[in-house]
This record gives sequence, structure tokens and C-alpha cells, in this order.
Amino acid sequence: MKYRRYGVVLALIVVALASTTITAVASAAPAWKFNGTELAGTETIVGAAISSKLTIPGATTECTHFLYNMKISNSAGTGKGEITELPLFECKASGECTVESITAEKLPWPTHIETVAGKEYIVIEKIRVGIQYAGSKCALSGTLTVVKGSAGGIINNTEQTAQFDKATFEATSTSLLVASSTVEWNGLFPTEAFEAHREQKLEG
Repeated sequence: MKYRRYGVVLALIVVALASTTITAVASAAPAWKFNGTELAGTETIVGAAISSKLTIPGATTECTHFLYNMKISNSAGTGKGEITELPLFECKASGECTVESITAEKLPWPTHIETVAGKEYIVIEKIRVGIQYAGSKCALSGTLTVVKGSAGGIINNTEQTAQFDKATFEATSTSLLVASSTVEWNGLFPTEAFEAHREQKLEG
């Protein structure tokens, strides 16, 4: 009888610990916050790339002005959003190619926050960028080059930035492609609220 009582007590402890773990995981869902308070409603985030480079086989492309506009909100305790505008200006390519035009296509692109190994990442889905290259010796000239896929960037709450690179793509299992060729994206973007939470600290 004594051993049976111990078994019941042990089972109750295991159930209690499991319940505590589930609650902790649920409460740790990545949500958008401002000054430590979870965002209610929506907010617009804007920024211009501090640096950004697309490495496409045959042409590495950089834009002097790489801007973005993102609408964010929380759904069931998880940060979500969408890229609504992505104007790109003064873009140039390496080697024999020049950039005739570059356009973010099929906006908006959905976004969400996810936690990987204890770190918060923003993941952008359904990316599609059309680039028209020119140049008599440019291998990509004459046809529209389409970059598509998804991209994951690590959120730095202290610096108020999101960094995209090979390591963040691997961590989030995301990828960008031109046809079947992998495209590398290195970009650092500031995150700043533009509406009610302007000048408040954004946290992912």
C-alpha cells in the first residue's frame, strides 16, 4: 500500500511538471512587443537597409536604396505581419551586367516570428523579385531573372535590427532560388515603428 501511494504521488509530480513545461512553452511564444508590452492591434514598421547584397550566379546585385514597409500584429500570441511595400532604387550588378529594372512582385509577402535554439527570427515567405539585367557580355541579359522563396533573419532587440545571411537561412530552413540555383542574401535592416509606437523599442 505504501509503495502504491508513492507511485501515485510520483505520477502526480510528473503530470504537474509536464503541465508546467507546456505552460512555459506556450507563454514563450514569440510575439511583437513595444517597451516590453505585447502589441495589441496593428503597427507599421519601416526601414532602409544598412547594407544588402543579393549574390546571384552571374551577378551580385546591390541597391543603394533598399526600403521596406511592414504591417505587424499578433495572432494567438505569435508575431505575424506582411511586407506591403519594397521599393528598390539605384541598383547595380557586378561583372559584365547592369541592372535595367528590379521589382518586388506579388506583394504583400507574409511574415512571422519563430524561435530557433532560443533566438528569435523573422521569416519572410512568398518572396518574388524580378530583375532585368542588361549588357552585351552579361549572361543573364535578355530574360527576366526571378528570385523567389523565403528568407529568415535573426532579430536583435538591443540594436533594433534584423540580419539576414547564410547562417540565418540555415537556422530557419529558408532559401532563395533563381530557377534551381541558390541565391545568397546578406542584409541588415533597422526596425522602427511609424505609427502609434513611434520611438518605442520594438522586440520580437
